[in-house]
Amino acid sequence: MEKYIKRAIREKFLSKMLPNKVMVLLGARRVGKTSFLENFIKDNISEPVLELNGEDISTSEVLSQRSVENYKRLLGKKNILIIDEAQKIPNIGQILKLMVDNIDGIKIIATGSSMFDLSNQLGEPLTGRKVTFNLYPLAQMEYSEEENLIQTKSKLEERLIYGSYPELIHYDSNEEKSAYLKDLVNSYLLKDILEYDGIKSSSKMINLLRLVAFQIGKEVSLEELGKQLGLSRNTVEKYLDLLEKVFVIYKVSGFSRNLRKEITKTSRWYFFDNGIRNTLIANFNPIILRNDVGELWENYILSERIKYQNYTGMIVNNYFWRTYSQQEIDWIEEREGNLFAYEIKWRINKKVKIPKEWKDTYSQSQFLVITPENYFDFIT
Repeated sequence: MEKYIKRAIREKFLSKMLPNKVMVLLGARRVGKTSFLENFIKDNISEPVLELNGEDISTSEVLSQRSVENYKRLLGKKNILIIDEAQKIPNIGQILKLMVDNIDGIKIIATGSSMFDLSNQLGEPLTGRKVTFNLYPLAQMEYSEEENLIQTKSKLEERLIYGSYPELIHYDSNEEKSAYLKDLVNSYLLKDILEYDGIKSSSKMINLLRLVAFQIGKEVSLEELGKQLGLSRNTVEKYLDLLEKVFVIYKVSGFSRNLRKEITKTSRWYFFDNGIRNTLIANFNPIILRNDVGELWENYILSERIKYQNYTGMIVNNYFWRTYSQQEIDWIEEREGNLFAYEIKWRINKKVKIPKEWKDTYSQSQFLVITPENYFDFIT
């Protein structure tokens, strides 16, 4: 029987699946949206379901005839409609609005691998009628339903190097894992972006991602990236924005309460998955042979924290903090009216002290160092 790890969104997803509402499921290609829905339907739904694929031309043609009668004929006796890769269908927001407004009791699930299409198209037409969920590569909080703490610790190095795409649980050898990730990057990763208007070549995009991959935990200068790639600052900014919208990387801004000495103009960028980052730089070497383990650890912990925040419904703003005098903190969370500061360290040779300027300025904040000894509670 094929291995399947239950996803953290399943209970909330079920509770929000209501008549005349649209459930929107967003996530990068290959993070398991289709298998999540297959298992979700098998375990929770007894009613008949109509499944359509937005990448199928005939689906677009049928849905393009915008009349309530057409959609009623299409559905027949089914009142659950699933549209995979819904962003491929022109005017999908207007189409779904017509359905949920006029077909009593219909429940719709629309999936997409690209936020810039699906969110834009669904935004205004479906105001008040949709609920959006993000799905990421497997989170440690999901693995933890299947494995104990000893197993988790033994898998840590593997996850730092190969990441957590669901398909990887079916492969035993490192060669198979790295081959899968290479295929993922070459065949799927940028598919949505390259179909976007005005982007003709994947090479600049891949080169941009490689440059970002070498700057984990550091501020990224758009001007500097532009110079290296022969692109304008605005084009670099546009590409980074698109890469964020297809869930490859995400941006963290600098924190400030208007102190002149705090840096806020630049951003840091992280990958949602370590395996993608390591594929781009062609480095699957074990930890003992690497000089970037600190970056791997920081990227892993922060991507796991993002998943945890999202799946638990935490309302939070995330930042890094740095001053012009080079005092810095890796991760700041602003939540419930309080500040929480975190340093992320793979090895601790001496006691890590809270920076003096932070302590003096934000004396009410809490400070914690996240290490391989205590990380588990931070991400599960």
